[in-house]
Amino acid sequence: MSRLAGQHALVTGAGAGIGAAVAERLAAEGAAVSVMDLDADAAERVARAIREAGGTAAGVAGDVSDEADMDRAFEAAEAAHGAITCLVNNAGIVQQARLEDMSVADFDRMIAVHLRGTFLGCRRALGPMLEAGRGTIINMASQLGQIGGVELTHYSAAKAGIIGLTKALAREVSDRGVRVNAVAPGPINTDLVRALSDEWRAAKAAELPLGRFGEPEDVAATVAFLASDDAKIYVGQTLGPNSGDVML
Repeated sequence: MSRLAGQHALVTGAGAGIGAAVAERLAAEGAAVSVMDLDADAAERVARAIREAGGTAAGVAGDVSDEADMDRAFEAAEAAHGAITCLVNNAGIVQQARLEDMSVADFDRMIAVHLRGTFLGCRRALGPMLEAGRGTIINMASQLGQIGGVELTHYSAAKAGIIGLTKALAREVSDRGVRVNAVAPGPINTDLVRALSDEWRAAKAAELPLGRFGEPEDVAATVAFLASDDAKIYVGQTLGPNSGDVML
């Protein structure tokens, strides 16, 4: 497949899980990929695997919640592959806690990684995209940003914020050639989800019409679609590979 030939995609949180699957899928479809992760070794492992499979990739390190780190990561990516034409804001963390037991520090960190990180990524990518008159931004939300999740109020709030940011930014920039959309996966078989309690995962699986969690590759296919010209009239949308947890 080569529907992303000529594109340069930067994927945050791409050292494992959904991010790694997204980076691999975009590379398989012809994009040069900058694999960004807080863990530099993990980023380079994914980038090396892409190169060994015949793709073009470089690993870059950085904390998405830190403005200076984001600037450094973008500069490294641009030095490796030129202008970024597709940004996938995927980096995230998860932590289980009821709100009455939640610390301010835990709440702030969740918002910083998910929502502040998405804001910083969008802002850094937009200048060159708007100057070129083209680009795609894909923000990773969650179905919990649409329906909420028990013991995940801070995570749900952050993801709901990402959905709102996506819609507002799409209204600001789509008429200047930059498409902005979101993906809101349901529970996916990743280390982040496996870190939740067995009780939480069993209860969630029982709620799903499909009866099972998705795989990272299911989300990657959705991202690849939104990054391509096949999605050229998708603007401000939130697509849901979620096993039926949310039906819109």
